[in-house]
Amino acid sequence: MNENCAMTILPFNGHAVGIILKELVRRAILTIRNERQMFEVAAKPGHGGGMDDMFTSADTKAQKVYVKSLTECFPDIPVVAEEGAAALGTDSRVSFTVDPLDGAKAFVRRQSHGVGTMVALVQDGQVVSAFVGDVNTQEIYGYRPDSTKVHRITEYETSEQLTPGTTPLAGRCVLLRDPPEGYSEHARKLPPSFKSYEVEGGSIGTWMARLWKDEVGAVLLPPGPVNPWDNAPVIGISAVIGLGFYRPTGDGWERYMPTVGSRVVCPSHDLLVMPPGNAPVLSLPA
Repeated sequence: MNENCAMTILPFNGHAVGIILKELVRRAILTIRNERQMFEVAAKPGHGGGMDDMFTSADTKAQKVYVKSLTECFPDIPVVAEEGAAALGTDSRVSFTVDPLDGAKAFVRRQSHGVGTMVALVQDGQVVSAFVGDVNTQEIYGYRPDSTKVHRITEYETSEQLTPGTTPLAGRCVLLRDPPEGYSEHARKLPPSFKSYEVEGGSIGTWMARLWKDEVGAVLLPPGPVNPWDNAPVIGISAVIGLGFYRPTGDGWERYMPTVGSRVVCPSHDLLVMPPGNAPVLSLPA
């Protein structure tokens, strides 16, 4: 990508980029919903190398929606997509990440929750725009380039700005991806500080949205490999909302910024995400 093109796309046309990404999420939602009654399922390798993961015809069709339009609108920007096909752009500093169907197992089970679709724009390690769609509710969460606001947009096109929750931790729930024994000793000490904890799988995008909407007081992710198409959207939206990221260190926790890129990362520590205003209650840095 030449310098003039980069300047045109990111600093000056942030509104246009946001409109395009939001529309692609909306189209992907409709594509996935149209596949709910009849779809094909195939196995694919998981992080451990075994054929313990899956993809569906809905994944494939939704990914085509993203890749076709992104390559037409931004031909020089690479697309890092979950289901193998990636567009070859020429600018190594910037890329789109695409998770066409986030929560394939929940989709196959025909769950009424835990199915999403996600896209993000990453430049020089920064998530400059991201959108997450909830396939079941048809809500979209996201922000455009150069924006400091994340909005929750309903299927009726009404929107509200999302901000860090201010409800005191007493009586709140902490949301886990795995049972407590899958976390470090540091992390296992946290749930008793909350009223309760819930373990929930499925789409990590719609899972994180429960924190963005202030339905839960915090979320806790275990160590392990994370794909860029999962990592970029949820980190970008959480950061712009103003949530804090924490990892265990020594006898306590420290605030930090998780790594975002175009490759799989494998953090060796737990990740706690919560409103920083509530952090001192757990003796965490605000």
